[in-house]
Amino acid sequence: MKIFVAGGAGYIGSHTVKELIHEGFEVLIFDNFSTGKKELIIGGKLIEGDLRDKDCLKKVFSSEDIDAVLHFASLIQVGESYTNPKKYYSHNLLSSLNLLDVLLEADIKYFIFSSSAAVYGMPQETPIPESHLLNPINPYGQTKLFVERILQDYEKAYGLKFVSLRYFNAAGADPEGQLGELHQPETHLIPNICLFLLGKKKNFNLFGTDFPTPDGTAVRDYIHVTDLAKAHVLALRHLLSTSKSDFINLGVTRGYSVLEVIKETEEITGKKVMYRKKPRRKGDVPMLLASKDKAERVLSWKPLHSDIENIIKTAWDWHKKAVK
Repeated sequence: MKIFVAGGAGYIGSHTVKELIHEGFEVLIFDNFSTGKKELIIGGKLIEGDLRDKDCLKKVFSSEDIDAVLHFASLIQVGESYTNPKKYYSHNLLSSLNLLDVLLEADIKYFIFSSSAAVYGMPQETPIPESHLLNPINPYGQTKLFVERILQDYEKAYGLKFVSLRYFNAAGADPEGQLGELHQPETHLIPNICLFLLGKKKNFNLFGTDFPTPDGTAVRDYIHVTDLAKAHVLALRHLLSTSKSDFINLGVTRGYSVLEVIKETEEITGKKVMYRKKPRRKGDVPMLLASKDKAERVLSWKPLHSDIENIIKTAWDWHKKAVK
C-alpha cells in the first residue's frame, strides 16, 4: 500500500515514515521544508511541495496510486499562535482543507490526523479522557479542533474515515540514532536543555515556579516519539481493517515536572543545568496527563520506550551527534 505522508520530513513525521517503511508500506513524503529537514529523510519517495498549493497536490494525487493519507504538516508554536493567529488559521486550516478536498477527488477514504492535547484547554479532570470538554485556549489548539470538526462533517457527507490522534508531549529520539528533534526555533523542554548543555543556547529559562504542583513547576505527560510513531501505524492498520473513525489520546498517564526533568537530565549527562526563573507563559496549564486506556484498548498500543530516562538519554545522544 502507498501512504502519503504530509510533513514527513518533520520530527514526528520522519519517525513515523521509518515505522511505516519497517512495516512494509510504500511511503510518499510531501514536505515544503519550512520546518522539515532533508537530513531526517531516510527512505521513501520525496516530493517537495506546499499543501497550500492545490494544483501541486492535484498533480501528485493524479499521478500516484495513494491508499491513505497521514497529515503531520502544521505550524505548532503555541506562543506564536497568540501573537500571529492569522498565520495559524490561514496555514493550518487552508493546508488541511486543500489536502482533504484533493483526497476526496481522488476517492481516498482513509486519513490519519496529527491533533493535539491543546484541543482540551484547561483540564477539568486528570488524566484527560477523550470525552473531556473540548475548549482550546490558544489559536493553535483552535486550529486542531476546527480540523477535527471538519473531519466529522466530511465523514457524514462524503464517507471519509479518519483517526485523529491527540498528542501530549512528544519527546526523545530514534533509539537507533538516525532521527531526532531539529526544530528551529526550538520551544520544547528536553531539547532546549540539551542545547543549553551543549553550549548552543546562552541561557535556559524555567517558565513558572508557582504552579499548584508538588514542586511549583508544570507537569507534563512525555511520550517517546518512537512510541508515537508506532501508534500511527497501529491507527492506520485499525482504520484500514475496520473503517471506524475515532479520536484517540497518545500519552502514558505519567507526568514529570520541569524540575524532575532537569534533575533526570543532570543525572544522565553528568552536567549541571543552570536555569533562570521566569514568569509563566500565556496559556500554560499546571498539569497535562492523558488517559491512555482507549489507545491500549482500541489500538492494542503499548508504549515501550516512554520511561523518562530513555526519553532523555535518546534525546541527549541525538543532540550530541547532530548539533555542530
